[in-house]
Amino acid sequence: MVTLDFTACAAPVGIVRICEVILTCISFSLVASVGHISQSFWAWCMFTWCFCFCVTIVILLLEFTSLSQKLPISWDDFTTAFAMLATLMVLSASIIYPIFYTCSICGRSIGASVISCVAFLLYATEVGLTRAKPGETSGFLSTVPGLLKVLEAFVACIIFICLNYNHFSRFPGLQWCVAVYSICFIFAILIIIFTICRLLTLFPAPFDKVLLFCNVLAVLMYITAVVIWPFYSLRNNPRPSYCVNFLCPWDNLVVITFMTCFNLVAYIVDTVYSFRLTFFIRRT
Repeated sequence: MVTLDFTACAAPVGIVRICEVILTCISFSLVASVGHISQSFWAWCMFTWCFCFCVTIVILLLEFTSLSQKLPISWDDFTTAFAMLATLMVLSASIIYPIFYTCSICGRSIGASVISCVAFLLYATEVGLTRAKPGETSGFLSTVPGLLKVLEAFVACIIFICLNYNHFSRFPGLQWCVAVYSICFIFAILIIIFTICRLLTLFPAPFDKVLLFCNVLAVLMYITAVVIWPFYSLRNNPRPSYCVNFLCPWDNLVVITFMTCFNLVAYIVDTVYSFRLTFFIRRT
């Protein structure tokens, strides 16, 4: 029996989600009306707006019909993780699209960029509304360490997008860096999936201990990548003279270097939270 829940749409989170659906729909509609561009960055922006539009409207429908309560998953963890992911994706689209595809006389492109920025603020607001407050009992992905896991996985995806096989396949050091990105990404994704599917009891040890071990291992591995990647990629390799625009393969090496440092900081913060959770919070 389907029960309609009008409070799901009337609540602050519901209103924010309705606005997200409207704005992401407007963004990809405006960009589509400008015309198709056969470039990966354009495809990423369109995918971001369409993906966030579709998933957000599915979430609204499931909550409005109360079907979300019948799903065999942790619904709060799922919606919070998606809100965090959508925030990061829309933020990237709001930066990439105006840089590469907007000009001073491109009215529809400018409009899509502005609306995308507003959509990013709405998704960030949703994260703030759904995030666990101090003292509240909630799912792991609603906490700061859970949100950091989504951030770490997203940053790894950005790194994967920028990788060039012909570049890193020449050096064993760079291949190690790719292995670091892949292993840590798999750890993060598994933790997210196990949390949403309520499978944390399948871990062979207490979850907080497993989380701490994965985070410490990730920090150690990323420290090596922070040193090795720029050493092999940027040493004696200045920006080529033919790179006169933003879409230059050399720039991807810099992006990977920056994202590697960023993810290292994220894993360090995550480790501090995990250490505090394991050795201090549990004992009090």
